[in-house]
Amino acid sequence: MSLPDRTTHLRGDLRDLVLERLGFSVAPSLDLEGLRSLYRAWCAHVPFDNVRKMIALRTGAPGPLPGGDAEEFFQHWLTSGAGGTCWPTSNALFALVQSLGFDARRVAGSMRDLGVINHASVKVAIEECDWLADSSILSNIPLPLDQNVFIADDPVFPIEVEPEDGAHVVWWHLPPLSDYLPCRLLVDPASPELYLSSYEASREQSPFNDRLYARRNRPQEMLVLLGNTHIVKTAKAITMTDLSRDGVCQALREEIGLSEPLIEEWVASGSLDASFAAPMGPKPPPNTRKRPSQR
Repeated sequence: MSLPDRTTHLRGDLRDLVLERLGFSVAPSLDLEGLRSLYRAWCAHVPFDNVRKMIALRTGAPGPLPGGDAEEFFQHWLTSGAGGTCWPTSNALFALVQSLGFDARRVAGSMRDLGVINHASVKVAIEECDWLADSSILSNIPLPLDQNVFIADDPVFPIEVEPEDGAHVVWWHLPPLSDYLPCRLLVDPASPELYLSSYEASREQSPFNDRLYARRNRPQEMLVLLGNTHIVKTAKAITMTDLSRDGVCQALREEIGLSEPLIEEWVASGSLDASFAAPMGPKPPPNTRKRPSQR
């Protein structure tokens, strides 16, 4: 199954609208500083969420899962505020940076380092070094992928990267988990067909199919909605609060930034009710490895 050409290069008018929404009056420069400003803007404005995916799965909507086409992704983001999970957001971010002229490529890896391909990301080559711009981890800064261990000291968005066995492992912390998650980058480059087929395969098994998951970066804090639990991580603490039905919808509207029509569609699909149910499926295996800074 082939992706249409427009998933690689955005139309100029759509690209300009996206840049405007991200806060740019002119395109970012094609250097590391430009990539940093673009990726930071992405992390602040484009949520990682499964709202549209939940609607599609619960209503049995025909056709492919939403957002796999970059132009459709951005058109919907501009009108509804919705992002997506790793496959559609990575494809959209790749299309954006590629259309601006950066030397970018799709890559894929294994979240939790389980040996299975279950994660998408984007590498950008600048000055003979690869930089990771990950639309799921939302690290606020592009991550250097060289032969050195990299440790970011941001207390809200701590990240560690290590080269290992010809690849790189990214370690990151995501509340409410107590330990860091490893993600091993394995496929470079990844084809658009792999992105599309992996996204469609996630219909059968994914942690983002049954209950609400939404995350967005804000100044000096990370916001997570997990089911009906509201989680905020700051440099000082992690706070967790159970929300009512109205509270979940209010958080999606006022904190994640989704439009009222999309939230109403999500509720009508039964997704709000499902988000109050207990998690389904087996728990993932615990991580037994230590991140670089703890060895």
